[in-house]
Amino acid sequence: MILIDGKKVAAEMKLEIAAKVELMKKSSKKTPHLAAILVGHDGGSETYVAYKIKDCAEVGYKSSLFRFEDDVKEDALLNKVKELNEDDDIDGFIVQLPLPGHISEQKVIESIDPKKDVDGFHPENLGRMVIGLPSFVSATPFGIVELIKRYNIETSGRNCVILGRSNIVGRPLSILMSQKAVNATVTVAHSRTKNIKELCHSADILIAAIGVPGFVKGDMVSEGAVVIDVGTTRVKSDQTKSGWKLKGDVLFEEVADKCSYITPVPGGVGPMTRVSLLYNTLLASSGEIYK
Repeated sequence: MILIDGKKVAAEMKLEIAAKVELMKKSSKKTPHLAAILVGHDGGSETYVAYKIKDCAEVGYKSSLFRFEDDVKEDALLNKVKELNEDDDIDGFIVQLPLPGHISEQKVIESIDPKKDVDGFHPENLGRMVIGLPSFVSATPFGIVELIKRYNIETSGRNCVILGRSNIVGRPLSILMSQKAVNATVTVAHSRTKNIKELCHSADILIAAIGVPGFVKGDMVSEGAVVIDVGTTRVKSDQTKSGWKLKGDVLFEEVADKCSYITPVPGGVGPMTRVSLLYNTLLASSGEIYK
């Protein structure tokens, strides 16, 4: 069994990005600028945005954070998005999800200029990705494909089962894994899928993004399978200072010994999601997607 080290690969990618930024600065080109909008004080969102700001500093980007309270009006948030759309100094920005219930997440996503949508959530970017045009690819799916590529895991003709059909992970990932650059045969399973245990067991590559801690048990995985765990559920724990820890969708202690490759939680997909956002911001800054 080989443990897929997302931290290591993300660190390598950060060095690659930092080198490109250094060249841009030496050529008197504009420093890439990533901004984030954070609504409320959700613990997971606060932590994630803090990491993004730290990541920007590590690769030499400018970063900005715009905060709003939970009771912010939808119009006020949309006005801020419009302001960032029109700010030429900001190359890309994200609106950290989830948002409070009184705000339409879809309306906010659609209000972001696709040229600055470095999260890759806008319908225009999703549509461009589906038909193979240059686009900002959602950070988690991009990070997963990059991990598979950098570990030289064979994908052509392999049976790939994806647990979860979200617009952020499962759906875009199913498209990426079936495209010619990867050539996997993809099945998307979800909460209404029948015989899900047998389906998972048939997978050469199993990607769990269903959001249920420990959902994938040892008897659901075949010998030699590649298992990618996207799950990051915060559960209470008396073993950590914070009082919580991250749990994946895969019951690691039952599954790991059967795998050829497996990602841990934390330290697997998570760091790749963060570095993929930096990668998209570099693309936005250089104008490589929308020319």
